[in-house]
Amino acid sequence: MPEIKPRKTLFNPELRRRGIYLLPNLLTSAALFCGFFAIVQAMKGSFEQAAIAIFVAMVLDGLDGRVARLTRTQSAFGAEYDSLSDMVSFGVAPALVTYAWALKDMGRLGWIAAFLYCAGAALRLARFNSTAEASDKRFFQGLPSPAAAALVAGFVWVMIDTGVEGADVRWLAGALVIFAGITMVSSVRFYSFKDFNLRRSVPFVFIVAIALVIALLSYEPSLALFGLFVVYSLSGYVVALRQFLRRKATSSAD
Repeated sequence: MPEIKPRKTLFNPELRRRGIYLLPNLLTSAALFCGFFAIVQAMKGSFEQAAIAIFVAMVLDGLDGRVARLTRTQSAFGAEYDSLSDMVSFGVAPALVTYAWALKDMGRLGWIAAFLYCAGAALRLARFNSTAEASDKRFFQGLPSPAAAALVAGFVWVMIDTGVEGADVRWLAGALVIFAGITMVSSVRFYSFKDFNLRRSVPFVFIVAIALVIALLSYEPSLALFGLFVVYSLSGYVVALRQFLRRKATSSAD
């Protein structure tokens, strides 16, 4: 007797996994819109709004994956769509915003620096997608593109808040953009916070630190956010240096 295969309906789990789910992809679309909005605002000369839009995109990007996991609506389409959205919001938008604000005054070197950042974001996302299953979930290899975008956008935001013109800090902006682009494709590891458990007990000092961060964000959000991502972008190098010195000391003792 021939085997009767189950009919594929909308209630078939295999078909549902291949579907397109509204809620997480709606958040991804909102993040993509923020990246596009940042580019439009940069073209109009509204660089502060452009920088803030990139930060909003970062928040939305952090939510879409968590919402998909909580609602069990992960899909291959969602993963690919998220990567394309990240490329616009955290690759193209920061590069163009920084170029229009400061790097255009550097001539050819300006757009080369912006392109290096953009290429670094594209390579970072491609490497992440190809090695996501095999990599250690506790760490990112290279600076994540949202953190790199926050570093660049935070610098623009802080300078505008303090009344500094882009032309006055164009070389510093160029160096920061190149640093972010190179760090994204580096092999330096950065803590991912994916194993952070809110239900686990933490030291009292940790709660005090959170309260201080919230206070700083309330008082001076641009400076607090920029400082936070400067510390994060340097943390991988600090840990790598400590490990190198420890290995060197161990080999010298042997």
